[in-house]
Amino acid sequence: MAQHSFIKMPNDTLVPANPVTRDFLHSKIKCGDVLSANFKKARNPRFHRKYFALLNLGYEYWEPVGGTISPEEKELVRGYITFLSCYTDNADALLSASDIYLEEVAQNRAQNISATKSFDAFRYWVVEQAGYYDTFEMPDGSLRRVAKSISFANMDDLAFSELYKATLDVLWNFILRQQFPTQKAVENTVSQLLSFT
Repeated sequence: MAQHSFIKMPNDTLVPANPVTRDFLHSKIKCGDVLSANFKKARNPRFHRKYFALLNLGYEYWEPVGGTISPEEKELVRGYITFLSCYTDNADALLSASDIYLEEVAQNRAQNISATKSFDAFRYWVVEQAGYYDTFEMPDGSLRRVAKSISFANMDDLAFSELYKATLDVLWNFILRQQFPTQKAVENTVSQLLSFT
């Protein structure tokens, strides 16, 4: 079964969106025929391309560097070092020693782990970090955040701008600020990528 696309006009009529649909209506459908269809609003291709150009840029510059030590573990060690530094005159030495210790633990753990990149996992992480997630309570009492599905078909310019800005902020803070002088430079690069597609 073929899919055909139409554009709604101001007078509530539908016109073919492409030559294939126009040819189908002209050659297969007679005037007065009744057509039955399940209509679905197509995603906004402009939003989709721009958003994924930004995601792809972030993904290309991101290199996994470990992740074998959780932020909670780092915070625990740093907190203990801060506590110990109250009892010594050489807090810098303690901080330096803790960095060396954490690096050794990370290297030992990484011997059995091979980090791989996954665009889908990256995309879900970015969406979640941008604040577009639902929170669920698990049976053990822990909370789990799950990235929301993003529908560009149902998004207006304002909603897209908010999502895009939040995503840009996440990618800037975690990845792109090491590669670009400003967020504006990132947006210029995204625009250049869009001109190649």
